[in-house]
Amino acid sequence: MDELKKAIRDIPDFPKPGILFRDITPLLQDAAVFQQTIDIMAAPFKDNPPDVVAGIESRGFIFGTPLALALGVSFIPIRKPGKLPYKTRSQSYSLEYGEDTIEIHEDAVKPGDRVLLVDDLLATGGTMEAAGKLVQELGGEIVEYLFAIELAFLNGKDKLKSAPVRSLMVY
Repeated sequence: MDELKKAIRDIPDFPKPGILFRDITPLLQDAAVFQQTIDIMAAPFKDNPPDVVAGIESRGFIFGTPLALALGVSFIPIRKPGKLPYKTRSQSYSLEYGEDTIEIHEDAVKPGDRVLLVDDLLATGGTMEAAGKLVQELGGEIVEYLFAIELAFLNGKDKLKSAPVRSLMVY
């Protein structure tokens, strides 16, 4: 994981003073490191893949889509309101400054589907908790919450009780 951490760029005071932003774009720009990241994410599921991989807009798409291809399963986008063209289910969640909402197509998860939920970063856990609720509302079983990066000091894992949490890099 050291090689992956070396590919993460720290940007102080972004998006506001006092925040240290963990920038994944250098990792994405190095094809070998990006491939290694997807391989590490996929490894535990090679012999028993989930039925689907679901990624949260927008950077969850970056990791979720190639992961789904690597595992030979379909990909489900979980998006901000008004971005999905078919009938949706929505789930709101709290932010430090208010509330936000995510949506999923109502036919994206079938009852009994084993779903791997993926995002780039685990911070407070609110977005992923909402995504998990959507999957479960549709009858899916969450096999794991998977992240490239976890900011452990924000305790986001505490909100994700319905399945194991795995993060490739923990800060």
